[in-house]
Amino acid sequence: MSSNPQIPTGTAFARRLAVFYAALFVALGVQLPFLPVWLAAKGLDAGAIGVVLAIPMLVRVPAIPLATRQADRHDALRGAIIIAAAAAVLGYGVVGLAQGAAAIMAAFAFASAFYTPIMPLADAYAVRGLGQFRRAYGPVRLWGSLAFIAGSFGAGILLDLIPAGDLIWLIVVALAVTAAAAGALAPFAAAPVASDLAEGTADRAGPAVPAVAPDVWRGRAFLAVAIAASLIQASHAVYYGFSTLEWRAAGLDGAAIGALWALGVVAEIALFAVSGRLRVGPTALIMIGATGAVIRWSAMALAPPAALLPILQCLHGLSFGATHLGAIGFIARAAPAALGATAQGYLAVAQGVAMAVAMGVSGLLYARWGSLAYAAMASVAAAGGLLAFAARSPRLIGRSDTSPRVRGR
Repeated sequence: MSSNPQIPTGTAFARRLAVFYAALFVALGVQLPFLPVWLAAKGLDAGAIGVVLAIPMLVRVPAIPLATRQADRHDALRGAIIIAAAAAVLGYGVVGLAQGAAAIMAAFAFASAFYTPIMPLADAYAVRGLGQFRRAYGPVRLWGSLAFIAGSFGAGILLDLIPAGDLIWLIVVALAVTAAAAGALAPFAAAPVASDLAEGTADRAGPAVPAVAPDVWRGRAFLAVAIAASLIQASHAVYYGFSTLEWRAAGLDGAAIGALWALGVVAEIALFAVSGRLRVGPTALIMIGATGAVIRWSAMALAPPAALLPILQCLHGLSFGATHLGAIGFIARAAPAALGATAQGYLAVAQGVAMAVAMGVSGLLYARWGSLAYAAMASVAAAGGLLAFAARSPRLIGRSDTSPRVRGR
């Protein structure tokens, strides 16, 4: 590529971004369901698996703010994404070669230092770039969710055909494709405009939310929303860490497990597809996500029969999808464009801390209580929902976000 790639149209910008999201989420679709299987194949027990899965959540605390602040300071979101994606390929290659629990943990920490900033950098790039073309975030982001399905379902099929110890190389290949797609991302067309594109297009007529600048973390509303979303996302810890192992122990084959993970993401995709036409405020979306999570994890705690699992998986559209859109939507309103990556970084750090604690605890809970560990996750999600409800207070936000600002194009 040339050093000054041609500025694309809105359609071309969105397509390149969609390809990048797709490549990134293929890797995630392999990693989330099947990394615990690879770790188990390497001889790690449930407690050690929980510790390994918590490492990226801890590493992101210093790594993400460093990457996002530098990207904002030098106005180099695209360059930061390219560097992080290329380095992540090397990092996961090191993980694949590591032997023993200690070496795997050290290598995973190294890889996570580069991998964990990619998502907040990509979301900041998407919010800013798509805003220039008055395009919605959800319909572009859904291609990542579709790719997640392909990654999880494909890895589930391959799990029956290849040794579990080779699963890590599927992640490495997917990240190599991600690095190539990062290099094809387009530069920004011009100075960004204010928008609500995380849930729809910009609302020129609506009242603007005061920017949480210069330090977004000091905004009480931002803090409340970040913690609320982090708790709800952290409630997925037992699911991310141990659902595949539990379903395999119950007799489900790799294809069935991949299909279950894919079904959950289908519900997420459906929400993303219509997000540009929703008339629901960010904190209301987070509360809806909390409700879906409480229902989902409460049912999972009862070790439901396999016939009910597809229904419960559909709640992923709320527990993850609605929570994610709500958090991204709030940042799109509250943070100035010049601090977009920094705000995304703070949100990612909050989510990382919450998930790290939840992942570490989930290994202990699952080792002792099995599926009853999901009950603790339901309580965590409920706490997040209550905090999101409290964040709707005008004393925190300055105004209610219940007014319809999420509109279609």
